[in-house]
Amino acid sequence: MSGHSKWATIKRAKGATDAKRGKVFSTLGKEIMLAARSGGGSVDSNARLRTILLKAREANMPNENIERAIKKGTGEIEGVVIEQMTYEGYAPAGAGIILEVTTDNKNRAASEVRSVFTRYGGNLAQTGAVSFQFNHCGQFLIGKAKTTEDKLMELALDAGAEDVSTSDDGFEVICPVSVYYALSGVFEKAGIKPDSSEIVYLPKIPLVLNAADAARVQTLLDALEDLDDVQHVFSNHEVGE
Repeated sequence: MSGHSKWATIKRAKGATDAKRGKVFSTLGKEIMLAARSGGGSVDSNARLRTILLKAREANMPNENIERAIKKGTGEIEGVVIEQMTYEGYAPAGAGIILEVTTDNKNRAASEVRSVFTRYGGNLAQTGAVSFQFNHCGQFLIGKAKTTEDKLMELALDAGAEDVSTSDDGFEVICPVSVYYALSGVFEKAGIKPDSSEIVYLPKIPLVLNAADAARVQTLLDALEDLDDVQHVFSNHEVGE
C-alpha cells in the first residue's frame, strides 16, 4: 500500500477509537493480560508490557483497569483464561484477510467470525492459505515534526530495523517481529512518539480493487472489527485510482 493509504488508515482508526472507547479498553486489557502472563508484571523486565502500557495510557485507560489486567495476567487475581488465535479468509473480490482474536471462549469467537464472513460475502480459509501473501512485521509510522530522517535512520537500523522510508506524511519504519518491542523502547528513550506502532501483516503485493468492490470489502472489515473478540484486522486490498 502507498504511504498515503497507511496514514489515512491511522486517521480512520483514531476516529473509531474515540467512538468505541469500551472496545478499545477491552482490547488493551486482553493485551496487557497476555503480556503480563508471558513476561511478568514488571515493566522494567517486560518490554512487551511496557509497550502496551504506553498505548493504554495514550488511550486514557484508567489506572485501575490497567492494574487489574496486570494482576489477572500474573495470577494475583483469578480471572478467565485468554487465548490468542489467528484466522485467515477471503473477502468479496478475492481480497485476503487476516484477523487476530483474543478470547476466553474459542467456540464463540469462531462462530461469530464465521457468521460475519458468510453474511458479507466472504469465507474462512485454512491456515496458511492467505498469510503467505503478507509480511508479518513491526511497523512504526512517525510524523516528520518528531525527528529527522538521519536520526531516525541511525536509531532504527542500529536497533535491527529492516527499512526506513519517507513519504509526504512522515516516516515508516519496518522491523522483524523479534525486535519490535526493543525498537519501541529505543524510540521511547529517544523521546520519539510514533503516530502508530503495531505488529502488522503488510501485503506483499496489494490487490487493487475498484471503488465498488473495495466498499464491499470494507463493509466486511468493519463488521469484523466490531466483534468483541477481534483485536486486529488486515487486508491486502487497496482502492485503484
